[in-house]
Amino acid sequence: MSEDATVAVAEAFTAEWGRVVATLIGRTCDWDLAEDCAQQAFAEAARRWPQDGVPLRPGAWLTTVAHNRAIDRLRHEKMKAERLREASALLGGEAGGVEDDGEWGSGEDGIEDDRLRLMFTCCHPALSLESRVALTLRTLAGLSTAEIARAFLVSEATMAKRLVRAKHKIVNARIPYRVPPPHLLAQRTSGILAVLYLLFNEGYAASVGPELIRADLCAEAIRLARALSALMPAEGEASGLLALMLFQHSRRLARVDRAGDLVTLEDQDRSLWNRGEVSEANALLHGGLRGGVAGPYQLQAAIAACHANAGDAATTGWNQIAGLYERLLEVMPQPLVRLNHAVAISMAEGPAEGLKLVDQILVSGELRSYHLLHATRANLLSRLDRPDDAAAALRVALSCAPSATERRYLNKRLAEARIA
Repeated sequence: MSEDATVAVAEAFTAEWGRVVATLIGRTCDWDLAEDCAQQAFAEAARRWPQDGVPLRPGAWLTTVAHNRAIDRLRHEKMKAERLREASALLGGEAGGVEDDGEWGSGEDGIEDDRLRLMFTCCHPALSLESRVALTLRTLAGLSTAEIARAFLVSEATMAKRLVRAKHKIVNARIPYRVPPPHLLAQRTSGILAVLYLLFNEGYAASVGPELIRADLCAEAIRLARALSALMPAEGEASGLLALMLFQHSRRLARVDRAGDLVTLEDQDRSLWNRGEVSEANALLHGGLRGGVAGPYQLQAAIAACHANAGDAATTGWNQIAGLYERLLEVMPQPLVRLNHAVAISMAEGPAEGLKLVDQILVSGELRSYHLLHATRANLLSRLDRPDDAAAALRVALSCAPSATERRYLNKRLAEARIA
């Protein structure tokens, strides 16, 4: 396979997997068939594109091939079913089944994007949050079962069973493949936002693979968040989440150096930040905040805006950030928010005050295996001129770090601590 064709297939997978699978599910109502036929289409591309050339519209080519494979499979299954019915009639039997209520793929929601329909189906409240995220990662982002299993810290076999159960529940409970009607949108919003938030975070700081950033997952989460925000223009939290994603994604080119090593926020080259995305995020945030009380995604976006709009690290408004984290803790009293609040306090009031808060989290047992808790503690100890304690905290952080990029960064800091 030529190098160009290999790259083209890989790029097509990133760009088109979710669209191909969503289209096939909409046409066949069969999740497993859709995924199998999509995989066959990409395998066919790997075989044919080196000889025939990359088509002008790779997505359309892949969808057509996958659709044809699905038709062949369905025809084969229909022939088998017809033979079974014939045999049943000869034996005096009677065929029976559940009548289709017309909800699957009806298109009556007026939404043209099958991926948006698939997102609402994956995120139906009848499914557990874990199942919603796993299905979204599998069907819309194209992660393998093994990758999702590593992200959830379970075995591949366990995750495979969970995915199968979730798909069966969708079929057996007749969860519709559609965007819900207006009177149900509001109650479904929080679940959708949570899944998109987790999808973006998996791309922003990947739990699997050699790279820190999976820009394809971030881009897919942003695309879906745009669709949701357009569908619900009056929902401030939808625009707040989109703003948060854009603020964070705007820094992607500055977060790692040419060697692939992590660059901390204070050391990033801000000329590499995407100012177009920052401007769009600012407009979304300000527009959403006019709607009333700020929710957790809007507050996180406001914090990200403080960083994105600062000219340099020295002029960052840490007092404002600390205040926003205090407001966020009121609506999201979670240990990770407490850790970020501690960092802001350390910058606004000094490392000793920040260390008190970090140690409270550590004593509570929360985030004990989270590498950034120990890395943060190491940073504060270093700023307090306690190099031996900082090195000890870095060693703990290293034992918990999930990616090679983060381990390289922590090893570098540990070497510096030893020299000091």
